[in-house]
Amino acid sequence: MAAEPGTTQSNGADWTARRGLMLVLSSPSGAGKTTLSRELLSADPGIVLSISVTTRRPRPGEVEGRDYYFRDEQAFARLREEGALLEWAHVHGNLYGTPEARVMERLAAGEDVLFDIDWQGADQLAARAPNDVVRVFILPPSASTLEDRLRRRALDDPDVVSRRLAAAAIEIEHWTDYDYVLVNDDLDTCLAHLRTILAAERLKRARSTGLAGLVHALLQKS
Repeated sequence: MAAEPGTTQSNGADWTARRGLMLVLSSPSGAGKTTLSRELLSADPGIVLSISVTTRRPRPGEVEGRDYYFRDEQAFARLREEGALLEWAHVHGNLYGTPEARVMERLAAGEDVLFDIDWQGADQLAARAPNDVVRVFILPPSASTLEDRLRRRALDDPDVVSRRLAAAAIEIEHWTDYDYVLVNDDLDTCLAHLRTILAAERLKRARSTGLAGLVHALLQKS
């Protein structure tokens, strides 16, 4: 029978304790990472979304503090200069960044944090916290599928769509930097593979901070 979270040893230590991880999803616009993020968050209550700060304007339906923290460039620059951002990047003419303090608190408490960011941010996270980051790149099944998805989305004007298509090749060039690469041909299949990756990464020995105490207790009794 699997032990319930919070199971303690005779010395009071929790052998199920572990450090959380940062699960990074990246892709060219239109490949489906935002939809996959939403589905994963809905299916798995053990992971929460990292809320980025951005200088871009809100899209219809987006809410301050739920989707992004919307700030002007001056406010963003202050956060960057104060060292308050875990990562930041220019993406499609706007600035995006991750506030550091809350993410680090969650990892220390054993919570997992999901990032929907580009390759620039992923590289910075991996450099800052290599043992905490799991990077997954999402590819579309074809260039035509990518273009169709962008045009059907209809959230951006045609010029923006054209710029995103031009930027896709640059983003895809970084696919080899990632730990895992998934092709989003079928959403349900891709989501199942993503959940398998998350489950395996959660079980890695290096993140299981409570096991050393359990092993010590077992050896003391032997």
